[in-house]
Amino acid sequence: MAKVRQDAWSHEDDLLLAETVLRHIREGSTQLRAFEEVGDKLNRTAAACGFRWNAEVRKRYEKAIDIAKRQRKEKKRALAQQQKVDKGAIRAQRMPASTTASTTATTAPSTSSVPMEAANSSISSLDDVIMFLQNVKQDYQSTSLTKNQVDTLEEENRRLQEEKEELEQKLAKLEKQYETVQEDYQVLMEIMDRARKMVVFDDQDQMGGKSFRLEKNGNLQQVAR
Repeated sequence: MAKVRQDAWSHEDDLLLAETVLRHIREGSTQLRAFEEVGDKLNRTAAACGFRWNAEVRKRYEKAIDIAKRQRKEKKRALAQQQKVDKGAIRAQRMPASTTASTTATTAPSTSSVPMEAANSSISSLDDVIMFLQNVKQDYQSTSLTKNQVDTLEEENRRLQEEKEELEQKLAKLEKQYETVQEDYQVLMEIMDRARKMVVFDDQDQMGGKSFRLEKNGNLQQVAR
């Protein structure tokens, strides 16, 4: 089904776009996939979502973008540590079979070194586990911090939206008052013009036979009979 063109972006649309892009950044995905996902949800094209993100939404979430990128790096580091732990566990599981073969081919003094090697391998694997758990804890704390910052940005956005609406209402009220003043000014000028003409006509009646006329610039000029 062809996607319908929609020019108006609501606050909820912008919020969905920002949350989706930030999630794809944290997960190591691309922004293009995020635009495609939002486009499917809002019945828009990915290009329209990308243009909206770069033109309007991105500048409002610059701090959140930096945090999402750091989380992506931490996630990759934690994954690498997990892979190292898994390899250490596999080596530890294979260790008894190799040590059994070595004990059959060597003397008693040489077999005494096998438990020490296995202990060292276990200690190394334990250090990897501890480091992995520390990275998971940092990732959890960063995620909580990101959520708090997103909530703060959303609250700030709502507050600015309310201020904008209040200012728009004040502006509309001032424009209406200005129109009223303009109308009152026009009426006042018409009254003053009629009063000036009445004064001129009264002066003509008092002068008797003389006749005058009012020029465009407001001066009186005597008319010869």
